[in-house]
Amino acid sequence: MSENARATAEGVDAASEDRTCYCPLGGVMDLLSRNYAIQVICVVGTLRPVRYGEIEATFGEVSSSTLSTRLNELTEAGMLARERYAEIPPRVEYDLTTDGEELCELLLPLLRWVEDRGPSEQ
Repeated sequence: MSENARATAEGVDAASEDRTCYCPLGGVMDLLSRNYAIQVICVVGTLRPVRYGEIEATFGEVSSSTLSTRLNELTEAGMLARERYAEIPPRVEYDLTTDGEELCELLLPLLRWVEDRGPSEQ
């Protein structure tokens, strides 16, 4: 008897065993869909460790408050590590955490896919 037939005979819907619950993606997708979140991960991953001014310089017209908010959210989510040095003037550097590194590597195929498609037409 096949596995699906056995599952059906036992009263279990075989199709339900193959379903994937995407519910855990909700929080991550909410964070990553915010303005500049993916870009911040990629910039920090490229320039690491990196200071706020260096990150800001890569974005051009992003507001300081938006960038600060995004850095705080990504730090709170465990994607970025923020290191503050006891110097004058104060120095703060951002780097990817292990989770941030994994996310950055997972984003690379998406970025390549977008690049392969060329400039978007709007």
